[in-house]
Amino acid sequence: MHPSEDRVAALSGRRRIYDRETVIRIPPQRGGWLEVICGPMFSGKSEEMIRRLRRAEIAGQRVVIFKPRIDDRYDATDVVSHAGASMRAAAVESVPELTARAAAYDVVGIDEVQFFDESIVAAALDLADRGLRVIISGLDQDFRRLPFGVMPELLAHAEFVDKLQAVCHRCGGTATTTQRLVDGRPAPYSGDTVVVGAAEQYEARCRDCHEAGADAVALVA
Repeated sequence: MHPSEDRVAALSGRRRIYDRETVIRIPPQRGGWLEVICGPMFSGKSEEMIRRLRRAEIAGQRVVIFKPRIDDRYDATDVVSHAGASMRAAAVESVPELTARAAAYDVVGIDEVQFFDESIVAAALDLADRGLRVIISGLDQDFRRLPFGVMPELLAHAEFVDKLQAVCHRCGGTATTTQRLVDGRPAPYSGDTVVVGAAEQYEARCRDCHEAGADAVALVA
């Protein structure tokens, strides 16, 4: 082999090794940590969190999943994904209630974290500091494509972050945004940020297919 070919092969080999190493995720050997699963609606966030918690249960760990009581779309108590996967959950009214009930567990899941107030950030970090594995799922953007609630700060603190994608309801491409609809049309941006709903009110959209509310220009001006 020509020397230049040797060098190319060596570089390619190192690149392949590097590519493999970048996807290896090694959890801390001691203490707790924070995992965040985010993305638009219909991207499988709750389903992925349930999968991780089920594995922890199989490993003999004490597991609990919390959900905000406001989220009763599919069930008042269970966490239920849009695809139908479910897991018994503890519906809570407040962050202090969540913190008090989490103390007896090894792994804590928190679903739809964007519905909690800003104190959930300190609570999640405190649980991790106390040695718990904390798995959080929620929307990273609201229907206006703006950062949603506490999610940006949680993403900054997390040891592990997974941003999932959905399928665009319009073109079938990769969806990273959530479109709110009112009577089949894009919802006005002046509406409330938190409106609990499912497929009757929301669609996953790609960047090109996402439509701004009719009042978007006026609000910016």
